[in-house]
Amino acid sequence: MAFPYLFLAYGFKGSTDPFYVEYAHKIQEFKNIMKNNSSEGLNMVNSVLRLGIDYHFQDEIEAILKREYLKLFNIGDCNTQDLYEVSLRFRLLRQGGYYVSIDVFKHFKDKNGKFKPTLGEDREGLMELFEASQVGVEGEHILEEAEHFSQYHLKEWVNRLDHSQARTIQNTLERPYHKSLARLTARNFLDSFSGREHDWMNTLQQVAQMDFTVVQSIHRNEIVKVSKWWEDLGLAKELKFARNQPIKWYLWTVASLADPSLSEERIELTKPISLVYIIDDIFDIYGTLDELTLFTNVVNKWEINATEQLPDYLKKCFKALNDITNEIGYNVFKKYGWNPTDSLKKSWAKLCNAFLLEAQWFASGKLPNEEGYLKNAIVSSGVHVVLVHMFFLLGQGITMEAVASLDEIPGLLSSTAAILRLWDDLGNAKDENQNGHDGSYVECYMKEHQGCSVEVARDHVISMIKYEWKRLNQECLSSKQFPMRFKNACLNAARMVPVMYDFDDNHRLPGLEDYIKSLISETTLL
Repeated sequence: MAFPYLFLAYGFKGSTDPFYVEYAHKIQEFKNIMKNNSSEGLNMVNSVLRLGIDYHFQDEIEAILKREYLKLFNIGDCNTQDLYEVSLRFRLLRQGGYYVSIDVFKHFKDKNGKFKPTLGEDREGLMELFEASQVGVEGEHILEEAEHFSQYHLKEWVNRLDHSQARTIQNTLERPYHKSLARLTARNFLDSFSGREHDWMNTLQQVAQMDFTVVQSIHRNEIVKVSKWWEDLGLAKELKFARNQPIKWYLWTVASLADPSLSEERIELTKPISLVYIIDDIFDIYGTLDELTLFTNVVNKWEINATEQLPDYLKKCFKALNDITNEIGYNVFKKYGWNPTDSLKKSWAKLCNAFLLEAQWFASGKLPNEEGYLKNAIVSSGVHVVLVHMFFLLGQGITMEAVASLDEIPGLLSSTAAILRLWDDLGNAKDENQNGHDGSYVECYMKEHQGCSVEVARDHVISMIKYEWKRLNQECLSSKQFPMRFKNACLNAARMVPVMYDFDDNHRLPGLEDYIKSLISETTLL
């Protein structure tokens, strides 16, 4: 029996270790189940995705989704009035890149155009309807109605159930699957699955647990490599004012590039992410405006000789930036035959220009209106830089058209960036190691709308985040320029945002702490 590609990537080829033999056997066993059990196709795809192990079953998932998509055009095969099934099919197909019309939900409305009150008694259907509402795009009012309807009735259910069952509903409302990382919701999914027992679930649980063990080992190994790289780079010693959080930066890559085989890509992507944070701190809390202007000019020209006019700390920063850019450019060219160095340099120039504009705003005390602030903040978030690097490191779909689009920050990237910046600007707490002032959308909004309270401004930001999610959903459905792997990586980056920015009252990040535990210290998924 052939071992999964995961073993090939980590030297397990030909391994006779009983654990890896059994692991490969269980994966193949579940692949066979997915191929031969068409009646449970949707539930199996849903389970695989929610457990975050879909990278093992891409062909099987695609075959099931194609079959379910064809059913939509054959009324005899898909003439169901089951809210759970219709909602689940709708969500999974849209998440798989298939456009499904919202008309599938018209069956559940009464003659007055409202969702039928009797649906309020279908708890599982309501939960899946709420999940389906999260994959909507702008203008799909029926999904907005579905969200409000299901949310209202699910909250009613919470008051009628015992603590365990109520907690399942609360988890759904607080962490809908489409906007959450599978790693953080997998255990909740397993805990709630008892209501829909299937004979294949035991096999899938075994695969998930074994995968958890293998992947955890991979991430521990990557953390050692990232930590060594960061220490050898030496910037932490040179720039003591800046954040020194290589593991936190690495976690962005774990979330975005979840496939275990992408180890090299995760390690490489951590490098530009680290520099985004370091350069942000230089602009935000340390550099003078004159120094920042000089540095920005050097990055725009990208001439090593021009660094002579920079202070030593900026010379060292630019050297690291230049070395990392050239290293990644060379590796991408060697692997995929495309030299991305010019695109990478352009992305860094855009970032520094945006940082400098913010520094000029705050030095003058003149903040822009909220529209001008957000336009610049989408760039200064650093998301564009990171996703451009990610695109080339993944190596799929590299064309002149795609590269030109990346330079202009297309919707796929700008919506991901807006979600991050708006979450950050909700202002729950400042990063524990940042003391600088880099403004916020809330501040600009309140200045533009005199008399507006903080609460109203924050509610507006939350509504904008929901809007950007709809834009991101639209890009994932309609954009043909970028491959699905890159789209999913962008989605995962957006899903990671609350984990990184949702501070509690003690200025801690409980979601991030849970994520780190699941990656490193916990011994079991079940």
